[in-house]
Amino acid sequence: MKKILIAILLAGLPGFLFTGCNTGGNKSGSDSSDSLKTSIMKEHFGTVDNEPVYLYTLSNENGITIKITNYGGIITHLIVPDKNGRMGDIALGYDSLQGYLEATPYFGAIVGRYANRIAKGRFTLDGKTYHLAVNNGNNTLHGGIKGFDKVVWDATESSDSSGASLILSYLSKDGEEGYPGNLSVKVTYTLSNNNEFKTLIEAVTDQPTPVNLCNHSYFNLSECNTNILGHLLILNANRFTVVNDELIPTGELRPVKGTVMDFLTVHSIGERIDQVPGAPPGGYDHNYVLVKKPGEMSIAAILSDTVSGRILEILTTQPGVQFYSGNFLDGTITGKGGKKYQKHWGLCLETQHFPDSPNQPAFPNTILRPGKKYSETTVYRFGVVK
Repeated sequence: MKKILIAILLAGLPGFLFTGCNTGGNKSGSDSSDSLKTSIMKEHFGTVDNEPVYLYTLSNENGITIKITNYGGIITHLIVPDKNGRMGDIALGYDSLQGYLEATPYFGAIVGRYANRIAKGRFTLDGKTYHLAVNNGNNTLHGGIKGFDKVVWDATESSDSSGASLILSYLSKDGEEGYPGNLSVKVTYTLSNNNEFKTLIEAVTDQPTPVNLCNHSYFNLSECNTNILGHLLILNANRFTVVNDELIPTGELRPVKGTVMDFLTVHSIGERIDQVPGAPPGGYDHNYVLVKKPGEMSIAAILSDTVSGRILEILTTQPGVQFYSGNFLDGTITGKGGKKYQKHWGLCLETQHFPDSPNQPAFPNTILRPGKKYSETTVYRFGVVK
């Protein structure tokens, strides 16, 4: 499937060739010396609720640099080369911690306990109805008023033959934002010399509870020098979850083939965006159902930018990916380098379970029970087309 998807993408890029973005170093394979080729550094980033917040910088031998803070598990920078080898930041965010403490659309954060929306902020589990914090109209979004994106995580650094890693942990206590059970969460971010950035999210609980965790990075492969409407996208998904005017799933999983929702073959994001049905302000904000077996690691998306030559390949064990085209960005946010984030100035490809699954029995199950382990992996591969 991977080779087929890349072939489809390249068919839409005449004259281009997919290459890795390695710029040097020993490519003979991983060995014990790899731990010397990747590194992680730590610096003070600020204070939240009297707790110190740090910024961690992961680097590999090819010059890729990823910065992460233990506040919200936020990925603040993704610095990768373009087709000319020039390094640039492809992640939306802020220059300092303060921006993340103010109103922010979840830039780069780990969101949970339940990513995406739960209708009317309630669900019934084992005969009991739970009421959640409502923070998105009538609904709960990304965990509630103070989700995982707004807490300080414990952090541990590691570097070995698999790469440089940052391990974040957080205990979400019983009743937090209305969710039952003490949920212990661990997120492991790892950058390798193969230009792969892996996110492993694990959790265990002492009571049955819904769990849906993901990273909420916004990407712009042109470094926010223009919008993302010219980016090319493939999604390995043949259906999507139809939503109502509050972006809550109706329960219908509709085929994408032949519609404006179809990214099984390569399309630019702006090609049909004005035709996407749904609530204003318009654009894509839908969960796509990936073509895969449950728990299988497979291609979810391939994103590219012909101007910079950058290409981002996303693999995941998750059953879905929320494609959001930055519809609610409106120029009121000033991001890194003083750039104003206008509408469609970034996009999200959130690997996840489906929205509102606790209220949708036909969707894949999201209830974690004691004795079971939640474990989902997403891999971001960085490259260039020349």
